[in-house]
Amino acid sequence: MRDTEVLRRFNRTYTQRIGVLDDSFLGLGVPLGAARLVFELGEAGASVRELRTRLGLDSGHATRLLQRLEGDGLVVVEADPDDRRVRRVSLTERGRALGESLEQRSEDRAESLLAPLTARQRGRLAEALATADLLVRAATVSLSTVDPGSADAQSAVTSYFDELAVRFPAGFDPGPPAYDDLGAAQRGTFVVATSDGVPVACGGVRDLGGTVGEIKRMWVHAGWRGAGLGSRLLRHLEGQARDLGYAQIRLDTNETLVEAMAMYERAGYRRIERYNDNPYAEAFYEKELTSG
Repeated sequence: MRDTEVLRRFNRTYTQRIGVLDDSFLGLGVPLGAARLVFELGEAGASVRELRTRLGLDSGHATRLLQRLEGDGLVVVEADPDDRRVRRVSLTERGRALGESLEQRSEDRAESLLAPLTARQRGRLAEALATADLLVRAATVSLSTVDPGSADAQSAVTSYFDELAVRFPAGFDPGPPAYDDLGAAQRGTFVVATSDGVPVACGGVRDLGGTVGEIKRMWVHAGWRGAGLGSRLLRHLEGQARDLGYAQIRLDTNETLVEAMAMYERAGYRRIERYNDNPYAEAFYEKELTSG
């Protein structure tokens, strides 16, 4: 059976079993789309833009769902007091009660699906679904070129620096913020990978002079490793480097980051002599960029 056939069969089976096809999801009087908005809002609420980004909804569909929920007295949509251009959505008392029922009935439905299985079968299913969830989310991650000083870029780089501080034996001090050296004016670029609107990976390219570029600040969230996102991001950055006119690409890393070193070597990078004065770098790599 082809991979696509397996995925489509699973989609048909699972959507039927969990009630996606019902007009009243889990008997709560609202379809799945509206119920999912209630779930996403939780106690904190969210802006309309956040909801659209998180769930991948177009403006018209999001508006229709929110109008239905607002008409049913489940949500309130109003201008953000700190920025009148932003519309925020929050649950009413009825909406919170619906959210609690949604949580309980979802848990009950999941338990009923698992009940006929043995403990071993439940474990196998949980492991398989965790892998499937990670791989599907990795396949649908969005890679976007952003301003290195943007909120998403700085959030990703901060997470990267925080991880290095934990993993390096002597800690890590990034020094003062330095985003400009990855700016377009220096024949550079910065890419952030997002899932449901949250940065989960990043990396940039900067100029080393002539036809040589350098990949910097490449990071993948620990929870996403093993899904191929790092390799996909690396290929994307190499493509960006080619588009910027580079014929060779270099990078450095610390030997503590054994996963990164293995990935670079699988991707065709070769070890070279030190080419910079980065005090945290212990391994140096280079790769010739082909025209394709």
